[in-house]
Amino acid sequence: MAENSQLTATGEYNLSRLKNFPISFLAICLGLIGFTLAWQKAEEILETPFALSPYLLIFSIAVSLVVLGTYSLKIIRYFDEVKKEFNHPIKMNFYPILAKLFLIASIIFLGSNLALSKYLWWIGVVIQFIFTIVIMSAWIQHDKYKIQHINPSWFIPVVGCIIIPIAGVKHFSPELSWFFFSIGLFWWLILTTLVINRMIFHNPIPDKLMPTLFILFAPPVIGFISLTKLLGGLNPSGNLLYYFGLFLFILILFQIKLFFRIKFFLSWWAYSFPLDALAIGTLLMYHQSGLAFFKVAAIVILVILNLVILMLLIKTALAMKRRAICIEEVD
Repeated sequence: MAENSQLTATGEYNLSRLKNFPISFLAICLGLIGFTLAWQKAEEILETPFALSPYLLIFSIAVSLVVLGTYSLKIIRYFDEVKKEFNHPIKMNFYPILAKLFLIASIIFLGSNLALSKYLWWIGVVIQFIFTIVIMSAWIQHDKYKIQHINPSWFIPVVGCIIIPIAGVKHFSPELSWFFFSIGLFWWLILTTLVINRMIFHNPIPDKLMPTLFILFAPPVIGFISLTKLLGGLNPSGNLLYYFGLFLFILILFQIKLFFRIKFFLSWWAYSFPLDALAIGTLLMYHQSGLAFFKVAAIVILVILNLVILMLLIKTALAMKRRAICIEEVD
């Protein structure tokens, strides 16, 4: 009898975990796939004597399949909870990460399997376009948003548009890439104004969302990479974006005390993808300019990135062991 009760309690607990499995788990997948791309570019540009990216790719795909599979079960069993997440003014911004996974994977396969890269790119473009229209329509037709909902996670739906040209110039007319790039760039400017306004004139960003500040420097750095691909090399506009992104990174580093005082949340994974982007952008700067400064900077950022990813994996594993995630949240 006691054994049956224990099994029932375990089953109820597992269902509760599934019910509270957050869409923000996709940030882990994004951080890992971006980490894979960063290593791939480091191996190519720095000519490392070993290749780590193939193993990272396998690990990233495995983690992504587990996360997507688990969330699919949540959709089937707890569809109403998924609807609540999608209608949440902050959580809804994590859904377009799905498009980024396909877009970044298409970049990874660009040099080894052009056909696969093209299929992945088109899937990413379609998903990105759908989420861009749906989420921006929600922004325009809102009746629930307040200034405290604004935070850097709002950049996530538009960053995918800026990523599209990186592989897009190889797969289709550059005009389509310019179309998406313009959407991402101008919405980035609009959202930057809103986020800075919130940070300066309103209540501070809560601790749980503080790691999303790292997202601030991702769009300009990715914009630099895309413009370099679109224009075939370094250009003044791209350089402006890269240096502005680099400045934002340095500015955030000066606020490092803010990050040490917060406890672990899944939002800590917001540290990963922006650092992925900065590492890749700096490697591209070195590749295009040949300046030793950027080589040293790229190596330093890669070391930081590796330490951050290792820390995040350990913190996440410990939080799962303590059953501190996939629990009911209070807004």
